[in-house]
Amino acid sequence: MASPHATAIADGMVVSIHYTLTDDDGTVIDSSSGGEPLEYLHGHGNVVPGLERGLKGHNEGESLKVDVAPSEGYGEHDPRGLTRVPRDSFPDDMDLQPGMQFSGEDDQGEEQAIWIAAVEGDQIVIDRNHPLAGQTLHFEVTIQRVRNATKEELSHGHVHGAHGHHH
Repeated sequence: MASPHATAIADGMVVSIHYTLTDDDGTVIDSSSGGEPLEYLHGHGNVVPGLERGLKGHNEGESLKVDVAPSEGYGEHDPRGLTRVPRDSFPDDMDLQPGMQFSGEDDQGEEQAIWIAAVEGDQIVIDRNHPLAGQTLHFEVTIQRVRNATKEELSHGHVHGAHGHHH
């Protein structure tokens, strides 16, 4: 139960949560259980928009479930994001496996995350869609801590570690 003087989650707050993320079948996709809680700067795009929206106004000590539609998560899956490229586009010694992530450039020359969808002989199918695109995300969250962000965290748009600035 939140204390009557608890600070509610709002933009510009540092929020520390433990979470478990599952898909529609209940399969665990990711979890902070057994590890450090996730810390993020609320309102700065550090987590998917639907999770931020679901946590806003809640307090330290609360546990809740937040379901995030694809439009507020990793987007809808866009079939135009799949591309076949020749194997020789990659270093010879690279052991390419489905699910591997790497960086590439989009059509505007901006750096973008790319995943290997399939390895088919001398063709590699790459996917510019996030692996969770098109999926509803189911979060079970316990809010561990809520605090005001420092001026430096706000100016940089993300949380800094316990011992200062860590990039």
